[in-house]
Amino acid sequence: MATQIDKDACREAYNQVRDDTTDTTWAAFKYDGSTIVPADQGSDYEDFKKLCTDDARVFIYLRIVTGDAMSKRAKFVFITWVGEQVGGLQRAKISTDKATVKGIIQIYAKEFLVSDLRELEEDYIRQELKKAGGANYDAQNE
Repeated sequence: MATQIDKDACREAYNQVRDDTTDTTWAAFKYDGSTIVPADQGSDYEDFKKLCTDDARVFIYLRIVTGDAMSKRAKFVFITWVGEQVGGLQRAKISTDKATVKGIIQIYAKEFLVSDLRELEEDYIRQELKKAGGANYDAQNE
């Protein structure tokens, strides 16, 4: 059976993260049977990591305010979590399912495929965003 997505609910969660007038900085999407649905959303960076268990497949959309002394701006990250204990068939379906999710989540600066919690550390994600961000006017202060 092909994976479906609850487009309206997922789009609403996506838009909450995109809207910088809300406190919502992340939204997670998980499988409910063969349908991808919003799992949770929040403002505490550490909270979404609790969904990233060894047996889970989770898609995360994350807003991080980044920049340098000259400008601050929101950058968006798309993370695909595949736990170490996810079976071969489910692991193989991730790429096509990710394409389904990308039908909703279209704006992001950096994408990650992660199966190790260390790669979800906020400092690591921020550092990777900074590398992808282009000019760094704070470099002269380092």
